[in-house]
Amino acid sequence: MKTPNLFVAGLLATTMMTAPALAANHPVTGEALADDQTFTYRVLDEHSSVDPQVVEDVTGSEIVRDLFEGLFNQDADGNLVPGVALSYEVNDAKDVFTFKLRDDAKWSNGDPVTAGDFVYGWQRLIDPELASPYSWFGELMSIENAAAILAGEKPVTDLGAVAIDDHTLEVKLTSSLPYFPLMTTHASTFPAPKSVIEAHGDDWTKPENIVSNGAYVLTEHLPNERSVRERNAMYWDNDNTIIEKVVALVINDENVALTRYLAGELDRTEVPAGQFPKLKTEHPDEAVSFPRLCSYYYTINLTDTTPEALKDQRVRQALSLAVDRDIIVDKVLAGGQTAAYTFTPEATAGFNIPAIDVASMTQAERDAKAKELMAEAGYTDGLDLELIYNTSESHKKVAVAISQMWKTKLGVNVELANQEWKVFLETRGNQDYQVARAGWCGDYNEASTFLDLMQTGSGYNDAKYSNAKVDELLGQAKTAADPQPLYTMVEEIIADEMPIIPIYHYAGVFMLDTDLGNWPVNNVEQNWYSKDLYKKAE
Repeated sequence: MKTPNLFVAGLLATTMMTAPALAANHPVTGEALADDQTFTYRVLDEHSSVDPQVVEDVTGSEIVRDLFEGLFNQDADGNLVPGVALSYEVNDAKDVFTFKLRDDAKWSNGDPVTAGDFVYGWQRLIDPELASPYSWFGELMSIENAAAILAGEKPVTDLGAVAIDDHTLEVKLTSSLPYFPLMTTHASTFPAPKSVIEAHGDDWTKPENIVSNGAYVLTEHLPNERSVRERNAMYWDNDNTIIEKVVALVINDENVALTRYLAGELDRTEVPAGQFPKLKTEHPDEAVSFPRLCSYYYTINLTDTTPEALKDQRVRQALSLAVDRDIIVDKVLAGGQTAAYTFTPEATAGFNIPAIDVASMTQAERDAKAKELMAEAGYTDGLDLELIYNTSESHKKVAVAISQMWKTKLGVNVELANQEWKVFLETRGNQDYQVARAGWCGDYNEASTFLDLMQTGSGYNDAKYSNAKVDELLGQAKTAADPQPLYTMVEEIIADEMPIIPIYHYAGVFMLDTDLGNWPVNNVEQNWYSKDLYKKAE
């Protein structure tokens, strides 16, 4: 583990290094560098895509951030730093942003990266023909005409993003959105190479076809096994990159991954549920835990296909009350996670956790209230439910624990079903479920990145929850000088109507090899970039 000062020092190196790959020592810290600058890490599942406008999962976005570069990146503390954009200007109304792009950004085939590449990428994002799983994000960004384009009422060329010239991008919004630049670190806003996509269609992301503009290029991809990316010689800051190769290995079993980490095969892996205290004692310099901008929750199907019981607000409240979150975070996971009674985590910038009534109750009081609500709803004889989760030992342990709580306290019989990641996403997205495991990591550091999922029509509103008051409050929050009171009201409505059951707020719980330098533990979004890392000599 490195100290916070060293993380900052590592970041400063991006403006001070010269050809570090040839240097024996880190140019800022003075540490001896390893001869082999390969970073190898474990992922749970095969990524959804490496197409910036199609990728929808966290691990896929990690790969995309290496392969592509948007207007801005983040530093080790989560602050915006230049990517393809060097700067931006905004009008007084904060509804027109003008970005100045660097003139030395290139695609991996040597072509210049232009403002038109961003316009094309953003048009792809909201084009109904592509049907991007993140198309709603373009509308959320308030880009002019995005909503009408998504509805099929206007052509994609009417999108309010225009290339004034090759190095000037102008974006018009439908209303003021002060945090708009924060949203441009999201993978869906990255540029796209039009000629390559038109030439290869859906195959454009294969290693033999892909052209990208980030610090790395994709050189190998074996589905459900591994993907490899290597330094992009055309990247504008390639001289300041130390890591030569990045290997992501798909290892479904977290205990197997830990064994391989301890054997020296991995530089990073997740700590299996419940094992952090032991590993922290045995490997104090490698076992780390830090707050993350993520929430773990169960979503409840509220469509006509759901069981009648789940349409009853009292049943949903009872299910939430009966979950002993302290047992989940302290006993089942034991990695620094925190109990969640709100959707938005405390780590969110500018957000204060509202005083939700159930949070101040004892668990015995919650259990008593849960039984009372079930009786009122007429389910004193129990209930049969199905809970689905994507394959993971941690998800299984949480599901088993919660299903036992529901059985013991409420007489609810739960059938557990695990599914492979892509099947799970499809099942949940099609509302072919009753209760489903869900997790959300902020796309940017502002409370709306969580609460907007509760809006009617949101792309990841898998409960299909709809509340006109919530929609109204979230709309007001976008232009409010102080949105906190509005967010508090939304959280209170969610806690009352319970379309989702918040369970815990994440911690980053990793085994990190001490040879790995500059991991951004202070970045709650965990938007990390391999170009900012380095391997130290043993």
